[in-house]
Amino acid sequence: MSSSESDDDDWVMYCDREEWSDVTPIPQDDGDAPVVAIAYSAKFRDVYDYMRAMWKKNEMSERAFSLTEDAIKLNPANYTVWHYRRVLLKALAKDLRNELEYISAIIRREPKNYQVWYHRGIVVKDLNDPSAELAFTAEILRIDHKNYHCWQHRQLVLNHFKLWGTELGYTTELLTDDIRNNSAWNQRFYTLVNTTGFDKDTIDTEVKFAVDAIKIVPNNESAWNYLNGVLTKAGGIHLFPELRDNFEHMLGNGIDSPYLLSFLVDHYTKSLEVEELETEAKEQALTRILYLLDQLATEVDFIRKEYWGYLKRTIQQKYL
Repeated sequence: MSSSESDDDDWVMYCDREEWSDVTPIPQDDGDAPVVAIAYSAKFRDVYDYMRAMWKKNEMSERAFSLTEDAIKLNPANYTVWHYRRVLLKALAKDLRNELEYISAIIRREPKNYQVWYHRGIVVKDLNDPSAELAFTAEILRIDHKNYHCWQHRQLVLNHFKLWGTELGYTTELLTDDIRNNSAWNQRFYTLVNTTGFDKDTIDTEVKFAVDAIKIVPNNESAWNYLNGVLTKAGGIHLFPELRDNFEHMLGNGIDSPYLLSFLVDHYTKSLEVEELETEAKEQALTRILYLLDQLATEVDFIRKEYWGYLKRTIQQKYL
């Protein structure tokens, strides 16, 4: 027998509890003719009928606090119940550390429940102690490194408590473990925005970091997006001719990643737009752009051939 089945066997309906006899439950109002009535269980109806009654009378009591736990077990995504629980936490001067343990257990079972993460953020700020948060979010991210709500909570904690000191190293660990971890690439960029910014040393370090990753997995779009983001912060892709030469060399060695060819197209195109090139240099750049676009459309990225064809026509109209 499962624990949930055992709980149901021992369950006593609120309407049958003597200590709740003074409360008149409020049924859910779905109107006179609900189109698709939800088949709630008797237990669910019982708990939420009493929850609505307690919420309406605004009762601040231990029994109300206990009721929220039963309601959360039945529907941990109900915002109103979580809000009522927060009101009760303050009114009853509850130990927030106990609440944090309670929330942790729920998150481990329901890691993608937005409402419980939101509740956790408020509790941690009220507690004014983030000491467990980075380790806890790292635990959850080991299960699913794309858990958006967990990342959102981690960023809230980092920003509110100014805990950025080790975050860049954390993203390095994640990317060492999985170089395709798009969330870690995003967090790395977000960390730089909130710490060092993009001074010359940071740009040089991060460009090398991204290029090293690209050489390992040239078809990993995340690393290319990160590189382009850093170069944008640095003033533009055209300011890095050594990257163009580096990637041309990779292409010559048979690394025909569509992101590599696209990078070269962007680099040559930006040079045409902003640099005062001699006529011969302009012609060479344009010839190279059109060749690369043909390669993308016919061999390297055929699925997006219409886009590359459109881009080719646009560039021809502008420069020919």
